[in-house]
Amino acid sequence: MKNNHKYIFVVGGVMSGVGKGIATSSIGALLQAKGFSVNLLKVDPYLNVDAGTMNPIEHGEVFVLNSGLETDQDMGNYERFLNRDLTGDDYITSGMVYKHVIEAERALKYGGKCVEAIPHIRDEIINRFQKSAKVNKSDITVVEIGGTIGDYQNIMFIEAARVMKVKYPNDVAFVMVSFLPVPHALGEMKSKPTQNALRQLNSYGVNADIIIARSEVPMDHRRKEKIAVSCSLPVEHIISAPDIESVFDVPINFEKDNISKILLKILHLKDKKNGPGIGEWIKFAKSVINTKDTLDIAIVGKYFNTGDFVLTDAYVSVLEAIKYSSYKLGRKAKIHTINSRDYEGDALKTADFKALDKFDGIIVPGGFGESGIEGKLAVIKYAREKKIPYFGLCYGMQLMVIEYARNVLGLKDANTAEINKNSSALVIDIMPDQKKKIAEGNYGGSMRLGAYSAHLQKGTIAYNAYSSRRSSAKADKNDVIQERHRHRYEVNPEYIKKIEDAGLIFSGKSPNGILMEIAELPKKVHPFFLGTQFHPEFLARPLAPHPLFTAFLNASIDRKK
Repeated sequence: MKNNHKYIFVVGGVMSGVGKGIATSSIGALLQAKGFSVNLLKVDPYLNVDAGTMNPIEHGEVFVLNSGLETDQDMGNYERFLNRDLTGDDYITSGMVYKHVIEAERALKYGGKCVEAIPHIRDEIINRFQKSAKVNKSDITVVEIGGTIGDYQNIMFIEAARVMKVKYPNDVAFVMVSFLPVPHALGEMKSKPTQNALRQLNSYGVNADIIIARSEVPMDHRRKEKIAVSCSLPVEHIISAPDIESVFDVPINFEKDNISKILLKILHLKDKKNGPGIGEWIKFAKSVINTKDTLDIAIVGKYFNTGDFVLTDAYVSVLEAIKYSSYKLGRKAKIHTINSRDYEGDALKTADFKALDKFDGIIVPGGFGESGIEGKLAVIKYAREKKIPYFGLCYGMQLMVIEYARNVLGLKDANTAEINKNSSALVIDIMPDQKKKIAEGNYGGSMRLGAYSAHLQKGTIAYNAYSSRRSSAKADKNDVIQERHRHRYEVNPEYIKKIEDAGLIFSGKSPNGILMEIAELPKKVHPFFLGTQFHPEFLARPLAPHPLFTAFLNASIDRKK
């Protein structure tokens, strides 16, 4: 480790879901506001090489970086809080580490040694921590180690962090995010689970420098003292993190307990006092709370109903993108989740399409597979005919093209090869260079992934939206944008002219003109009927909303008026 680079390791205690990702994002944002160059790194202990093959119902949304790496949704939080792009070196899984070590052993790169978890796996983890810092040229790396203290899967990562602390005691800090329950029958905050979690961490040879105490209510000084004494920490190193209305208040709450000042002291760093500060962030957080006027936005998906509960993690970036644009426009978006299966099959006989009239806008997000598709097509048709603002993302654009081909061009058999490869009108088909991979059963990484360029057509809704000066994604001087993709299928070139002749405009195309990136109806025909082959939600940021989401919500405001 060169030039005294600093590392902060964030671990979780008591249970999963305590908010390590938001805590890591907030620490990064605060240190960045102090003027330090910060990179955030996520460790996922599972053996998947990346997150691309995991079911969104079980794991939540797959977030895609510019590099095309498919990652955990926490990477999205990191980018949104730092307001910048992350690299593929900012994400590590156990699968990546073990795959690399095993391949190196097969190639005789260990010189005939017995290859073991310690030191070889551990040292590869340390190498990746240090490479991330080097690639980013940062002052501080904040590493979130996934899972909970006590999990078998993440022990090796904690061990790697422990070794770094031993070697560089002044350059490494540990933050434990832990949960303090308030049993309703007792009405009293209990600290024993956190004390036990820290003792478990101690058994690994690690002691936390700071404890972030998550709970329903703020922690009083008495309990701070109790935890401090039992965990051998100064009382000011216990940070209260109560439940709050908006996650955007988390950095502000942390600063009330001086977390950035404490971290800098632990890491032997001086406050630069020349950073941008968190003034703009505070202004944004206040707008979140103070906004009163609402918009009713429907998201039509198939990943919502899972047993007896509603899952929104599968679409978290979409939900966040809607929020950022709505706050920019002085509105608060009220999200309504609609199960597309309610508009197909036997349910179609009793489906209440007029119930859709109450919405100011409708979004069909990305997805895969046949389930719920006919229901989505029915809703898209209704939105087009009733002139309800519609925004289709990835699969939502493909279905928009299919609906238009069926009901305007009269191609009743129009479909996608993903659903019916024997259709007589495959307006959506798989990319030729991916067919071999699919035939071999190689689905991991077999899609068009990451950032690709698109050329915008002047005078269109998309072109006007990207002309926004302050946005997370805007066109360059040649009207070229860059957006992130995650899909296998494209608009079939054989049908492009027929579709355009029927009135649907492809306002964004790949530089060679072969791949259709944005489809829309002219504004004189429909207030907002637009779909993107890419995922604009991946580039939406709190301080820099995405222009297409903003344009969609502007149309929704006009409808509400």
